[in-house]
Amino acid sequence: MRVEPVFNPLDKRNLGSSVADALLAQPRYPLPPTERFIAAGVYALYYQGGFELYAPLARRNRINDGRDVPIYVGKAVPAGARKGGFGLDSAPGAVLYNRLLEHADSISSAANLALGDFFCRYLAVDDIWIPLGENLLIQTFAPIWNQIVDGFGNHDPGKGRHQGRMSAWDVLHSGRSWAAKLQPGKSLETIVEGVAKFLKNV
Repeated sequence: MRVEPVFNPLDKRNLGSSVADALLAQPRYPLPPTERFIAAGVYALYYQGGFELYAPLARRNRINDGRDVPIYVGKAVPAGARKGGFGLDSAPGAVLYNRLLEHADSISSAANLALGDFFCRYLAVDDIWIPLGENLLIQTFAPIWNQIVDGFGNHDPGKGRHQGRMSAWDVLHSGRSWAAKLQPGKSLETIVEGVAKFLKNV
């Protein structure tokens, strides 16, 4: 006799799915959004430009049929949440908007990317569910800037702290002035090969 699986709406996978589904139901916005807003939450960035290596993604995202494939997903949590305040309703401020603005600046600095070729979706989320939603989005879509071309979300490590290696993102999309001070990282050839192999499955 077959036993039917029991649905638990409070299972972490189902809770995460509800956050992800709500994000994907949001409209497309330019990057950065034209209007500043107050919120913390999760977001997804999408590419639809002419950089040849990302052609499979760009073709998919230009169709605009609701099956867009993000190139990067991330989260923006309230400042208090970083100090152990998750679930305590820390005032979010404009952390989500500011994070999108930082990403726009990084893309604008890249020599081979155009900011106008990107769009985004974002969702304001109660702070306790933000990490779970981000994790599920990464597991679901395996965005290439989260999985293969890492380092997009990095910040300047600061004066005298550039002993680390340059990220794959900064090797492939050179232009951030602080990244040029880092030590050499993976070779460009290795990164390009990894991206091409990864995107065969898109």
